[in-house]
Amino acid sequence: MPKQPERPVRQRADARRNYERILAVAEEEVAAHGADASLEKIARTVGVGSATVRRHFPTRRALLEAVAQERIAGLSARAHELTAHDDSRAALLEWMGGVVEYCVCARGLAAALSYDFAETDPVHENSCAADLEAAAAPLLERAVRDGAVAPEVTTADLIALAVGIALATAGHPDPVARANRLFQLAVAGISPQS
Repeated sequence: MPKQPERPVRQRADARRNYERILAVAEEEVAAHGADASLEKIARTVGVGSATVRRHFPTRRALLEAVAQERIAGLSARAHELTAHDDSRAALLEWMGGVVEYCVCARGLAAALSYDFAETDPVHENSCAADLEAAAAPLLERAVRDGAVAPEVTTADLIALAVGIALATAGHPDPVARANRLFQLAVAGISPQS
């Protein structure tokens, strides 16, 4: 289960309301503007100061991660469902295809999943990516055990691949189709089939 953003246990009622309102407006802003959503505009729309927004979300990454939590939960649930699939390679690739498509369609999600070591919180690191890595682990372990995936492939590799494809196709006229093509190329490799 994905981690929820950290909030004080005994948060005042007005602080809780502010948090929920900030998050709701942030979701709309991120949907419209992706990772470049303006924290100042979010604060103005909610009717609070930018310091209030930063108290709840000290970094842009913290805000993006909070916005992405519901999407991450859906992808994690899908990974769990696919563990029952008969073909471990097909299950892993179906899930990865879903992650790539989600990253392309859900503005800001690729940025929330990417690792920016200059901004990474050393205590919490990147909870979105960590949650997806944990969700993918059983799928990957089974595919490796079945000999369908090379043993050196890690869940971090898979998330980085999805993020890279999403970021590379963000400006394309048909980003979903382009991302799908790149994902299929990554899976098949670029060498001719023999």
